[in-house]
Amino acid sequence: MTRRPVLVGAALTAVLGGCSAAPAALSADDRTVSVTATDDGCALSPAATAPGVLTFAVTNDGSDVTEFYLLGTDGRTVLGEAENIGPGITRELVVDVQPGSYLASCVPGMSGDGIRSPFTVTAGTAASTPATVDPAIAQARATYLGYVRDQTSQLLDATREFADAYRSGDTARARTLYPTARTPWERVEPVAEAFGDLDPRMDLREADVTDGDDWTGWHRLEKDLWPPTPAANGGVTYTPLTAQERERYLDLLLADTQDLVDRTHADTFSVGVDQIGNGAAALLEEIATGKVTGEEETWSHTDLWDVQANLDGATAAYEALRDLTLARDPELATLVDGRVGDVQAVLDAHRTATGFVPYTDLSSSDVQTLARVVDALGEPLSRLTAAVLAPR
Repeated sequence: MTRRPVLVGAALTAVLGGCSAAPAALSADDRTVSVTATDDGCALSPAATAPGVLTFAVTNDGSDVTEFYLLGTDGRTVLGEAENIGPGITRELVVDVQPGSYLASCVPGMSGDGIRSPFTVTAGTAASTPATVDPAIAQARATYLGYVRDQTSQLLDATREFADAYRSGDTARARTLYPTARTPWERVEPVAEAFGDLDPRMDLREADVTDGDDWTGWHRLEKDLWPPTPAANGGVTYTPLTAQERERYLDLLLADTQDLVDRTHADTFSVGVDQIGNGAAALLEEIATGKVTGEEETWSHTDLWDVQANLDGATAAYEALRDLTLARDPELATLVDGRVGDVQAVLDAHRTATGFVPYTDLSSSDVQTLARVVDALGEPLSRLTAAVLAPR
């Protein structure tokens, strides 16, 4: 999972109170918002503009790796994100924004609440509205929406099967079902993350648990299915879940999964082209920051199943936009096509009759090779949204 944004608290109020720069509107020709992320600041220039496609150019002037989120007013709903921005690096995030009040969040160290600043999109004439006027974009959105709904439905069915095996005490079957049940989740994880509240309840890793968290979800159950030794558990002997605790965590996971299905199947639910393109790039970031390192599946070591699912999801998002990409930036499409194949070829080398080898079976050279092809694919995917939404 991506480290999740959290609700606005007292610290944020103090930060917001310290922002005094008067907002200025962008011209129709200049649709770039400069974001300067430091160890203790998140400054946007301008801090207000007209609706339409915006490019947030995020420069990390801090001393630690950072990430940037554009959030809804609730402080949880994610409209766009750019992760893993090293010191001295500038990365761009393209978002099609509508009138409203937003929060921009820079997260030094990619951990914790982050530093937040207000961002306003005023009512007025949009500088560009390709997502609302182009039939090809409308078709791409409909195609990807169908994919998301199919995957969340598959997730619910697979989670029920996993829960039945776990409840019955069939540990071997539950272990077998665990990575495949998570596959639909990993394919559409950016969509779930966008809701803000579901991702931390369903996919929080123990390493990201903070004081006061009620650790629930897939990884809480993973640890119980693959109980660690004391040496791997901070020197503490692991205490298995009681039957009542197991029931509670399974019930919560099923309820949250049903909630995800309901939200993604609601008539009011939709996905924008920026969400599709940025989601494809985010899935590659998920691989690069959590799966290649073996941190996602700490106890089961089933990270390669997740890598395949993330790649599947990124490919599905790209395929929804491929015709548009071919029409507007054929070189980019050629680059993505080839590099998807490169990642798949590396993954296929680690297949077994039942799935993939455990992450712990990979050599250092294997990990480096996987990281290299993932990074190579992530670069062109990071340009996908800008290419599709560029004014013509």
